[in-house]
Amino acid sequence: MSFTLPTHGAWRSPGHAPAFDPAGLLAVLPRVREPAHVVAGPQGRLGVALGGDVAPIATPGAEHWPLFATLPPLFPEWLGDRSFCEVHGVRFPYVSGAMANGIATTQLVIAMAQAGFQGFFGAAGLSVDRIGREVDVLRSALGDAPGWGCNLIHAPHEPDVEAATADLYLRAGVPRVSAAAYMALTPPIVRFALSGLWQDPQGRIHRQRHVFAKISRPETAKAFLEPAPRAMVDALLAKGQITAEEARLAAFVPVAEDLIVESDSGGHTDNRPLAALFPTLCALRDQIVAEQGYQRPIRLGAAGGIGTPSAAAAAFALGASFVLTGSVNQGCVESGLDESGRRMLAEAGVADVIMAPAADMFEMGVEVQVLRRGTMFGVRGKKLYELYRAFPSLEAIPADERSKVEQTMLRCSFEEAWAETSAFWAGRDPRENERAARDPKHKMALVFRSYLGRSSRWAIAGEADRRADYQIWCGPAMGAFNRWTQGSFLADPAQRTVVQVARNLMEGAAVVTRAQQLRSYGVPVPPSAFDFRPRPLA
Repeated sequence: MSFTLPTHGAWRSPGHAPAFDPAGLLAVLPRVREPAHVVAGPQGRLGVALGGDVAPIATPGAEHWPLFATLPPLFPEWLGDRSFCEVHGVRFPYVSGAMANGIATTQLVIAMAQAGFQGFFGAAGLSVDRIGREVDVLRSALGDAPGWGCNLIHAPHEPDVEAATADLYLRAGVPRVSAAAYMALTPPIVRFALSGLWQDPQGRIHRQRHVFAKISRPETAKAFLEPAPRAMVDALLAKGQITAEEARLAAFVPVAEDLIVESDSGGHTDNRPLAALFPTLCALRDQIVAEQGYQRPIRLGAAGGIGTPSAAAAAFALGASFVLTGSVNQGCVESGLDESGRRMLAEAGVADVIMAPAADMFEMGVEVQVLRRGTMFGVRGKKLYELYRAFPSLEAIPADERSKVEQTMLRCSFEEAWAETSAFWAGRDPRENERAARDPKHKMALVFRSYLGRSSRWAIAGEADRRADYQIWCGPAMGAFNRWTQGSFLADPAQRTVVQVARNLMEGAAVVTRAQQLRSYGVPVPPSAFDFRPRPLA
């Protein structure tokens, strides 16, 4: 099918010709910060011109080309929802995720914030005292500057820890939290969301604190998109944990104004494809906004699989207000993961991942996505869950299976493993030991959870004799990132800094977006134009 585009004047530039051939187009396409003119050449072939002059009609006697369209400059900063950068005070619509156990270090968050990105500290799995010390580091380095926050994870087995962490964040003035693993709202996350709400004389509601809700299911998204449950708000008010004004304003705002739509990612994931999940949640968001009549914008960001410029560009094309990366940051030098683990990640392919039991929700059958290449953790973790499902107690496990677990995973007897586990819970939450005394199956779960929990810490500490048991959270994005960076400076793990990774992904996303724009106008864009190559970016 052929068609004719209407012309919109003429383009000319003495001494500079438009690009019509593949080599010429590849040279001009990355210059996204300049207006791009779509012009016609010989035989009606479309090309791209930069600079020059545009006139309503051709100038007699001057070489000119019919002009069909002009694309304005395209900056990486403009790819997402402008309100994201405005509300959060950052330059780029890009977030580094809160990788647990401090893998998303304060060093990583500080680097991101100072470069104009949003970063979250990985507080999940750490003691409240440790979190407090790390928040002090962030406050000392960043103060009231934008671009930083911390993780608040739902802890169904340790609600007191969740509440204490939220209380710490409020006292320390943490401006943003990344709310993870929530299946339903809890008082701590609602309290954080409502604290600091105020209304100006014009009736506009303002927030002092922001919740980024990590979700992968419509029912969870709905809870965060709607106002906080009245009963929960009233209970918080009765306890003096929010003010009367905050309780009143709670009816007019959602719990979270930034939702992280988590598709197939590392760590906790439902393995949903982004192209199916994101539009579904966008429709839900629009429905709830219409029903509630919210005046403030509600943003959906995309996470999971963001490891190449094309993936980031695709997320923005779906309507993402921002993108969030996780796996690729874990392989960066600022990550809390040991160098040995970072090098393992650098060797991963797209298929080198596996689902394994989650330490924090082991009994519920919840899984996390982890690295498979170079480690046996995934297979061994699955084995422990099979034994947990099949037997009522440690003592009921057959001798041959018991021997395998003791020798290859625990490296001690069940009795020794329980003594160590019991000592841990005696200091953290003695109620777990009391429950284990009444319920042998819970005792077995605690022992198995100790292996699952320590396996990630072995990877952080770089314990060489436990390398086969490293638990390294990882999604397919890591393999895609490794393939994309082959032959570039980012192929070397020692050169992977979070800021260079972020800048290259955003710059590349802008180039890919520009290439698609021009192709949609009929310009014969070479396929290689969609393969932005990493380069050191200032």
